[in-house]
Amino acid sequence: MSSPRLFKSGLVDVTFGTGVTIVEPANLYGCELADDVFIGPFVEVQRGVKIGARTRIQSHSFVCELVTIGEDCFIAHGVMFINDLFETGRPAPKDRQDMWKKTEIGNRVSIGSNATILPVSICDGVVIGAGSVVTKSIDKPGIYAGNPARLLRAL
Repeated sequence: MSSPRLFKSGLVDVTFGTGVTIVEPANLYGCELADDVFIGPFVEVQRGVKIGARTRIQSHSFVCELVTIGEDCFIAHGVMFINDLFETGRPAPKDRQDMWKKTEIGNRVSIGSNATILPVSICDGVVIGAGSVVTKSIDKPGIYAGNPARLLRAL
């Protein structure tokens, strides 16, 4: 029998603002956290991600490469960000990260538990309901929910 390759979770090449809180275990690498960011346990934040000041990311959330999250946001438990749309019917090959797409989250955005956010842009002042799947960009403040997420009411 052979031994598996073992990668330990941790903090590698992370840029921290002041007052950042991280609850272990967490896996953060190559990302930027602004002042007073909170990261809950069992969160992964990948390379190149930028998280704005005073944003909270609760447990069991996954923030993949090419995601930017603004200031004063709340990302609830189990939120998943997606950057690969499997446009060829399967994941993009390792050497084709150019097929990945970016996600931009504005300021004062709250995303409910177990929501899935595809590569989109979400403007400031949006609430995404728990369990929603955001498949299209949102350019009007309001409350959105469902699969696919749609506007329930303006804010």
